[in-house]
Amino acid sequence: MKLSRQILFASSITLAAIVVPHLATAAEHIVEMRNRDDAKNSMAFQPGFVKVEVGDTVKFVPTDKSHNTESVLEVWPEGVPPVEGAFSKEVVFTAEKEGLYVLKCAPHYGMGMVVLVQVGKPVNLDKIKEYKATGLAKKRLDGEIAKVVQ
Repeated sequence: MKLSRQILFASSITLAAIVVPHLATAAEHIVEMRNRDDAKNSMAFQPGFVKVEVGDTVKFVPTDKSHNTESVLEVWPEGVPPVEGAFSKEVVFTAEKEGLYVLKCAPHYGMGMVVLVQVGKPVNLDKIKEYKATGLAKKRLDGEIAKVVQ
């Protein structure tokens, strides 16, 4: 019995040594939902591209009203819960898995309101490049894809 407790204790300490430093270094990134970004594009996320690490969070803040943030499901990585933010409300995305994540404002997607989040390595870059976005979203997404770090 005493040996079992010692093994359990040692396992707990080992797990804590692995997990706690990672959690302590996790960062929060802010993306604003705006009617106009710094480059004067209407209906835009600011910034439109964010590079984060696994464990980081991205907080989408409704700087202007009538925007939401949700996953583009056609290219959303498997096994990661989709983001479904309400209108004019903050929503937080936690980066759980490496890859590229495309999010949109549902009513302004055709006007180009998309954001690209890179988590670690862009393991699904080819899938994102093949995706056929519509309207101005294609132009903006192509511009953000050019910022991806290999």
